[in-house]
Amino acid sequence: MGELLADLRAETASLDDLLLTLEPGDWELATPAEGWAVRDQVSHLAWFDEAARTAATDPDVFRTAAAHFTSTDDLAAEFRGLAPDELLHWFRTARARSIAVFARLSARDRLPWYGPDMSAASFVTARLMETWAHGQDVADALGVTREPTRRLRHVAMIGVRAMPYGFAVRNLPLPERPVRVELTMPDGTPWTAGPEDAADAVSGPMLDFCLLVTQRVHRDDTTLEITGETARAWMETAQAFAGPPGKGRSGKGQGHTR
Repeated sequence: MGELLADLRAETASLDDLLLTLEPGDWELATPAEGWAVRDQVSHLAWFDEAARTAATDPDVFRTAAAHFTSTDDLAAEFRGLAPDELLHWFRTARARSIAVFARLSARDRLPWYGPDMSAASFVTARLMETWAHGQDVADALGVTREPTRRLRHVAMIGVRAMPYGFAVRNLPLPERPVRVELTMPDGTPWTAGPEDAADAVSGPMLDFCLLVTQRVHRDDTTLEITGETARAWMETAQAFAGPPGKGRSGKGQGHTR
């Protein structure tokens, strides 16, 4: 938990630094997420940080609220009247409070969420993944290239572990064949998951894999090597975040630009 929280703080600081560069009009810039401006990405993170704190401190209250949840688009529309300084303050406050709660948990504590319940360790990993992914949307809106870091290993891990979820949320049967994942971290270190003798495999840069499993890029716009029917089906349904099936991104140059 200590390592995860340290990396969550670092990822939060990275996004905060990016937000500090924004001019007032930049908050209204369109992001690659259809209908969402930069402001919507930030309010999304702040709102779900508050929801995460509730999940950790009062699971029954969270479950009741989650049962009446509408959509992320409705949430985005609800907070479009907030001024940029209010949004930034909300994000900072909500994130600091949620981290303070996470720091009191053990890695194996169970917490409810909008998908399956998760361990506290997976929960913190999910918040880091969300911060990185929505931060990517902000960076893309600004035309900024972010340097990938070793923190991507957490995003890759949750992407691998969420393989069954991507099929289940689409009411598709989970393939029986395992998939080997062989990625190269930004510093050149190899990172692997899955059985070594698996016939199906996904390999390539960790950044490309993370962009794909968070649906920030189309697979045609990556350099990933995908071998086998199960691996191809997974990369078409990969979804590292909870909720209904994501729309993904269009291919052939319309996704993330590297």
